[in-house]
Amino acid sequence: MNRKQMIQGCIVLTVAVAVFGTVSMGKTAEAEGSQTKKQAAVETSKKADVQSDRKVEADRKTSELTKKQKETLEQIQEVYDVQEQEKIREELEKKKASSEYTFNNMLIERNPFGTNSLSLYVYFNTEDAVNVAYTVHVKDSSIRDFGRNVYQEQHYQTEHEFQIVGLVPEMENQITFFLTRKDGSTDTKQIVMEMGSVMGSEEVDLERTMEGDAEELEAGLYVVMGDGSEPLDFMYYYDNEGVLRGEIPLLGYQSHRLIFDKDSMYYSISETKMVQVNRIGQVTAIYDLGRYRLHHDYVFDENGNMLILATDTEQDSVEDVVLKLDVNSGEVTEVLDLGDLFASYKSECQKNSKGELDWMHIDAIQWIGNGSVLLSSGETSSIIKVDNIYDAPVISYMIGEKLFWADTEYESLVFNKDGDFTSQGGQHSIAYVEDDSLEDGQYYLYMFNNNIGISAKDEAISYYYKYLVDENAGTFSLVDSFEVPYSEDAGSAQEIGGNVVISSGTQGIFGEYDEDHKLIASYKTDGENGIYRVYKYDFGGFYFEDEEG
Repeated sequence: MNRKQMIQGCIVLTVAVAVFGTVSMGKTAEAEGSQTKKQAAVETSKKADVQSDRKVEADRKTSELTKKQKETLEQIQEVYDVQEQEKIREELEKKKASSEYTFNNMLIERNPFGTNSLSLYVYFNTEDAVNVAYTVHVKDSSIRDFGRNVYQEQHYQTEHEFQIVGLVPEMENQITFFLTRKDGSTDTKQIVMEMGSVMGSEEVDLERTMEGDAEELEAGLYVVMGDGSEPLDFMYYYDNEGVLRGEIPLLGYQSHRLIFDKDSMYYSISETKMVQVNRIGQVTAIYDLGRYRLHHDYVFDENGNMLILATDTEQDSVEDVVLKLDVNSGEVTEVLDLGDLFASYKSECQKNSKGELDWMHIDAIQWIGNGSVLLSSGETSSIIKVDNIYDAPVISYMIGEKLFWADTEYESLVFNKDGDFTSQGGQHSIAYVEDDSLEDGQYYLYMFNNNIGISAKDEAISYYYKYLVDENAGTFSLVDSFEVPYSEDAGSAQEIGGNVVISSGTQGIFGEYDEDHKLIASYKTDGENGIYRVYKYDFGGFYFEDEEG
């Protein structure tokens, strides 16, 4: 590869274009001139123009909302106010103290905190220590009952406060509660709740195609992280039937995954804000990233700090920095700028047609311990291991196509392929997997291989890829793969139980495959602009008991 080819390499992988929601995740190979660090210093005004364009696009989207949608957006904005959330909590505490709530006289509030329009808050006490479960039934015979054991600090206890998840909109929901004592005796009670419309315009019942046995599907809820066709932004929970069981409002953009600590769930609610929510749906903290724009991914380290992929709006490039968020103090610190590690490469890259220097485009992060992370770079079709991220970050090695980095100072950092296969191209949603059966220094790494750019081996086919990475030998080998619906951009892969959940972003479909890679079920959304990611969560230890899934 000569020097001219290397410069073109900064943009060669950016042929595919896809737009999701208010944020364009597409790229283009059309260059607007060479970008050097010296030139970057005098292009501040151009960067300001790009930022202004984003604001115009956001304003345009808001201006196109109907009156009802604007009112809904105002309601969502009111939800994400910690002080208002605390007031709601205080009102609930007053109600709890105002009466003696029992199994036959429960305190039930419909979505009091506004964080899930298909939920109920429930509180009551019992004389005996009991376990609590519930089922949701609707008259539509095509919709199966939804049931779970609720999470409690103790399996059997006398005070019960929880959130019911799983109600169906625009239907009469019959909720049956089950109390089980230590001796196995039970009590039951039924209530009826008439549910209205959802806040957005998403489908209540997805088009589902069954190829296998529904019993093979893993327990849990599919969480659709973003739907670019919606004028307002939400996360959605769908069950194995494809029935909507949760609608979580967002301020804008899309969420990227759910992450949990002992008592809370975290997710992004806009490009600049993360949120902490407790089990009953109360927003307990909102984290503002300041001048940084979040994109694509976040993960906890072993000390409970959150690492977030972001763009620094005060520099000349996008989607190439990593932040550390202290979820206790709210302090935001930039811990890594890939422009420092790849300075010579960045200096030869070019802006795209939108005027952005999207030269690296990191779209996934995995914490692997001891100060090390794996980063997925869509622009270079490379997976990068960075060590000492908090002290003196250094590139440990890369996994990808050696030819891409040929004749550069980074060529020696690329691991060798062990076997005859085509490396990943424009990958998304990488996942690091430890395995006790492997030797020290070995691990598995799987991903949604979009199969685009210089690494593409077939047209219009994407893949689930799983590598065995051997740090001792400096190699990676393809140990598992299968074809999945093509996605030019976005997409996700998730191993859950013995199955694999795949979402094909640009086609707006997701599905679950068995251990033999045979499709069990697929689900189709009607989003014209596709979906970002779909992950399946059992919510064990959060909404539900661990063993229930």
